[in-house]
Amino acid sequence: MSPFSAEKARELDTSDPLSTYRSHFSIPRMAGGAETLYLCGNSLGLQQREGTEALATVMKDWAERGIEGYFSGDDPWADYGTELRASEARLVGAKPIEVAVMNSLMVNLNLLLLSFYRPTAERPCILIEEHAFPSDQYAFREQIRFHGFDPDDCLIVQHARPGEYHLRSEDVLATIRSEGHRIALVIMGGINYFTGQLFDMATITEAGHAAGCTVGWDLAHAVGNVPLNLHDWNVDFAVWCHYKYMNSGPAAPGGAFVHERFAHARDLPRLAGWWGHNRKTRFEWVEDFDPEPGAVGWQMTNTPILSTAPLKGSLALFDEVGMDAIRAKSLKLTGYLWDLLQEMEGGFDIMTPSDPEQRGAQLSLRVHGENGRAVFNFIKEHGVICDWRNPDCIRISPAPLYNSFEDVRRFAGLFEKALRTVA
Repeated sequence: MSPFSAEKARELDTSDPLSTYRSHFSIPRMAGGAETLYLCGNSLGLQQREGTEALATVMKDWAERGIEGYFSGDDPWADYGTELRASEARLVGAKPIEVAVMNSLMVNLNLLLLSFYRPTAERPCILIEEHAFPSDQYAFREQIRFHGFDPDDCLIVQHARPGEYHLRSEDVLATIRSEGHRIALVIMGGINYFTGQLFDMATITEAGHAAGCTVGWDLAHAVGNVPLNLHDWNVDFAVWCHYKYMNSGPAAPGGAFVHERFAHARDLPRLAGWWGHNRKTRFEWVEDFDPEPGAVGWQMTNTPILSTAPLKGSLALFDEVGMDAIRAKSLKLTGYLWDLLQEMEGGFDIMTPSDPEQRGAQLSLRVHGENGRAVFNFIKEHGVICDWRNPDCIRISPAPLYNSFEDVRRFAGLFEKALRTVA
């Protein structure tokens, strides 16, 4: 049976234990009413039923209770972020004390950099990967300047080998061994946003610590995508967002992890706010900051209830399904896309590693020549919502909770047609 056949896709969808969850999501539609092929969960996940229901509950409480909603009702807002920690901890392989739902991705990154990037004259450097997300690079360079160093000298970028798209783990480890004496902080994307490469976080963290470095991770493209085990990997800190694979809406609150060994570390410098203060005296006039133990001690202000409500619904859904089941479907779904692409005659490269253990739900495609954007425009005009990244990358991300094998088959057919038509 041809992998391109509708029969093959139907067979895979029929045997998919997660197929019913598609009905929990709102699939955008084209002008004529037909559903789009939404393959952009790596950028913004779709609206999910559980989240809209949680938001409706908050809106109802606000209408009926006003300020009393903070301390009364079935779900008082004063503890809204607190109760999410158990689910968040399961999501990232942590203890509840190690996680917090707060702020946004980049705010959390900068807050934790202030605490964990402690450069010295002998060890001023930060090690990042090639194609780190631009916003992260801005933060790293400015943090280096903030401490009085030159980012052109102190930002070490791990590049792929000539002619290769993604990094080799042995090259990252070799750089840590050779340059570790200069490196204050190793911080990479758990999954690189551009190539879709999933890094061996446990091994890199261990190597960084062996060289005397602090190790952090930006998990924006990893949370809700692949299983994580931050506590056991001994990661120092991590940050992430919830609007991609977690489907919690545009600019949803971010997440943060701080290992429990720092739960009571008052010697770490930090910026403070009342919601990070000891909850027992948070609403009293106390002159000096007394941080709540754990990651929440970095939370500067109260939880934004309206934007956190969809996350509450999403976490309930992820608790129900479980990351192991999500990862199992993701491997099959992205593997099916990989197989379909291999059936084509060429004209493009897959930038993402071929090893399924080195990738998540995203495949990054590079069309040969100058017609990559034309290919992207063609599939967009035919109902595909995916992602273009300069200079020449088309990112395709079938999300296990709402994408089907038929979605993948239809995309592959349109992509092949685009290659024949405009490439």
